[in-house]
Amino acid sequence: MLKVAVASENKMVCGHFGHCETFEVFDTENGKILTNKSIPNPGHRPGFLPNFLHELGVNTIISGGMGGGAVDIFNEHNIEVILGAQGSSEEAVKAYLAGALTSTSSICHEHSHHDECGE
Repeated sequence: MLKVAVASENKMVCGHFGHCETFEVFDTENGKILTNKSIPNPGHRPGFLPNFLHELGVNTIISGGMGGGAVDIFNEHNIEVILGAQGSSEEAVKAYLAGALTSTSSICHEHSHHDECGE
């Protein structure tokens, strides 16, 4: 069982991890999606969301962009980070499961530079 979370807005991959509306959490097995749960973003505070998703049992996080601090915390928890994704959250997970989605390393260095995050 692999649990994949997607930082989402209206079921689409969100451009910036911390500012997403929901986390679409997919339980997957043998390359197939078993269940999909929509979890409201509990709030953006430094270091909080990576630990929140870790406690949910997430193995992989997919987002458009993300700050370096969050990436570091996910790495500490051995959670795979896939950045630079776009489009439907479910399609992004299917592409990931098929091995067709790889991270473009779109780390946002400054929250004031929105263009780095694709926003």
